[in-house]
Amino acid sequence: MTPPLRIHATAVAIGGHGVLLLGGSGAGKSDLALRLIDRGALLVSDDQTNLTTDDGSLLASPPNTIAGLIEVRGIGIVTVAHRASARVALLVRLEGEVPRMPDKGLSEEIAGVRLPVMTVDPAAMSAPIKVELALRLATEGAT
Repeated sequence: MTPPLRIHATAVAIGGHGVLLLGGSGAGKSDLALRLIDRGALLVSDDQTNLTTDDGSLLASPPNTIAGLIEVRGIGIVTVAHRASARVALLVRLEGEVPRMPDKGLSEEIAGVRLPVMTVDPAAMSAPIKVELALRLATEGAT
């Protein structure tokens, strides 16, 4: 296992698979994570995520000081159920403009691990459903 790399990202686990939400400050990472949590996902980390590699996989975990905490705008920092770590299966870039028909098979490399990537408008009502669908497509046949 590699030493942790801390990045500005939020991570959730859906059906045991990790999803890394990437975007600048105020992009909507916590809000999208909250909507995914409402649909059954578990928080891994909010805003800051530690990444390590293990046997060719990318593992996401929270810094100890923020484990189980998520920022909810208009309410503040709240405690939610969470997982200690998750194997990342999908990268989600949060952007306002999303290509209507993106190239299939897009991927990016983080810490030497290549992962499928999608772009989503975090403000779209369908954003959580699109993330879940992309994750399902990315993990079909995975064990």
